[in-house]
Amino acid sequence: MPYTITEKILLKHTPGKKDIHPGEFIWAKVDLSLANDITAPLAIEEFKKAGAKKVFDTKKVVLVPDHFTPAKDLKSANQAKMLANFAQEQNIKNYFEIGSMGIEHALLPELGLIKPGDLVVGADSHTCTYGALGAFSTGMGSTDIAASWISGYVWLRVPQTIKFIYTGKLKKWVSGKDLILHTIGDIGVDGALYKAMEFCGPVIENLEIDARFSMCNMAIEAGGKSGIIEPDEITRKYLSGVRRSAFSVQLKSDKDAVYEKIYQYDVSKLEPQVACPHLPSNVHPVTGRLPKTAVGHPGCPVCNGVKPVNQLNKVSVNQAVIGSCTNGRISDLRLAAKIFKNKKVKSTVRTIIIPATQNIYKQAIKEGLIEIFDKAGCIISTPTCGPCLGGHCGILADGETAIATTNRNFIGRMGSPKSFVYLSNPAVAAASAIKGRIAHPEEVVG
Repeated sequence: MPYTITEKILLKHTPGKKDIHPGEFIWAKVDLSLANDITAPLAIEEFKKAGAKKVFDTKKVVLVPDHFTPAKDLKSANQAKMLANFAQEQNIKNYFEIGSMGIEHALLPELGLIKPGDLVVGADSHTCTYGALGAFSTGMGSTDIAASWISGYVWLRVPQTIKFIYTGKLKKWVSGKDLILHTIGDIGVDGALYKAMEFCGPVIENLEIDARFSMCNMAIEAGGKSGIIEPDEITRKYLSGVRRSAFSVQLKSDKDAVYEKIYQYDVSKLEPQVACPHLPSNVHPVTGRLPKTAVGHPGCPVCNGVKPVNQLNKVSVNQAVIGSCTNGRISDLRLAAKIFKNKKVKSTVRTIIIPATQNIYKQAIKEGLIEIFDKAGCIISTPTCGPCLGGHCGILADGETAIATTNRNFIGRMGSPKSFVYLSNPAVAAASAIKGRIAHPEEVVG
């Protein structure tokens, strides 16, 4: 029976089964179970309510305090303390304190904790990031995570798979972030509801690993259960630098595997994309040059709910954020530094750079990127989710507008419910910080 890569991974993790099919409920063995300082306290409480004494495997539970850390107030300090105490009580090997930690979905791959074919669950919706390495990874509620800590298994329904094929050649300044924004803009925030999103085609085959992380990270913004890319030589090269143990990349969908839908995109003419308030699907090209067939999006300050016009370059910004589990990796910082070098951010724009992990921070120092950011007038934060979820280090006030490399722009996501968040790749965010309005990188560096 032919299978997709997702179905193969799930079958492998369901002991005693000889076949598997979409829609079937399974009891699957987990390789890694993750929680953070917001979601772990709930899981810890449920773990103890169940009368559990020990986690199923002290090496397969991961705790990362990254959302409200360094602690922004007493409540967040107490939540982080619960993680530290539980990790000590349970002798959990993979607990990462500030100073050695990072944003969870950048940190775990960096530490070599994920490999192709793994089944990873996390009490965070962006756990789907690890599909970039050929793993089945998905977000779950804290109660499900507590159950996985006790049993080592999770109960889930096998998702159908949607295949996305990307062809053509990407233009300069167009990245994985733009591919996934374009895709979400096409299918909508529920276009892949509880589906595995399989990204493939010549463009994906040539995409660097960080760009693959960005794409799989935002599968959830289309409603996806997971995002996944078949592991290949690019995957092997990345893993050989971060893993000490053996791994295999021989994992592919069968040629005659059954897909619910197949989408094909020729991205040769794709411009950098911007998701306008208040949905990741409200996507416009940064140039504002839209097809005549385009329709308006209710609540969008660019098109005012009617036929879009060339107005993105008229949107002023008060803040630019470059970071997050979507675009806080070293390649993202290098890209932003190309824009900021020998330039100054507009005095009216607060520009916040957040390296995704401590190692990325140190690498940025080594390469001189932090100095470039500092000279440009940016501020640099320790690794944290920070403003992405309206946590700290960059909350928006009433009426303020931000452009960010984060993954969500819902009402009130970054602070005031009367604020506006636009999503973009790091180059667009950096150019916009310099111009004081949403701008194409070509306006700054050509």
